[in-house]
Amino acid sequence: MNEHKTEDDSARVAVWDLPTRLFKWLFAALVATSLITGETGDMDIHVTSGLTIIALVLFRLGWGLVGGRHARFTGFVRGPGVVLAYARDFAAGRSGRWAGHNPLGGLSVLAMLAAVGLQAGLGLFSNDDILTEGPLMHLIEKETSDYITGLHETNGGLVLALIAVHIGAVALYLKKGENLIKPMLRGWKTGAFDGAGDDAGDERKKVEGNLAIALVLIVLAGGAAWYLTTL
Repeated sequence: MNEHKTEDDSARVAVWDLPTRLFKWLFAALVATSLITGETGDMDIHVTSGLTIIALVLFRLGWGLVGGRHARFTGFVRGPGVVLAYARDFAAGRSGRWAGHNPLGGLSVLAMLAAVGLQAGLGLFSNDDILTEGPLMHLIEKETSDYITGLHETNGGLVLALIAVHIGAVALYLKKGENLIKPMLRGWKTGAFDGAGDDAGDERKKVEGNLAIALVLIVLAGGAAWYLTTL
């Protein structure tokens, strides 16, 4: 039996915990579903997708406080100085590799969570002037709902712009030799990193996070989203 250990195997670094990976792909699928159904008029699916997105955003906010090392906001949210320095180094072709999100990537995560969370929140009070009303539209005046509906449509453009930037960034990093998609599928990267350190051995639990806590957060976030429909 060949017991040879490849260089990649020996250099594996645990990065993305399972809850973070599941969130990432489910979030992407639901955002795509919401955008498509908003255009096709499948509003029952659109509303359900929006409520599920609210649950996901609430979960991610909680997981950003108690999740695995690289999932926590303290693990990827950097100050303006660090972000600008990284941007300058990246433009000059001398930026290093980060185990978790690099400073620009962390900023992108915050922007996407804020824009999509706002979009779903606005949808709660929106209407389409035909058959569909957001679950909380009955709490406000029709004129106010119409105004919020306009904001919902405008913010949808911002979400599309952020998606385009995100896809463009993934393509750019791939061109520079760093695949950002594989680690979000398998949970680990290979090689040495300049930022956010190396996580191995007894540090693995800190990277992976506590799955029991993740389940509790999922239940609480789902319950909160459902509660909105009962107001």
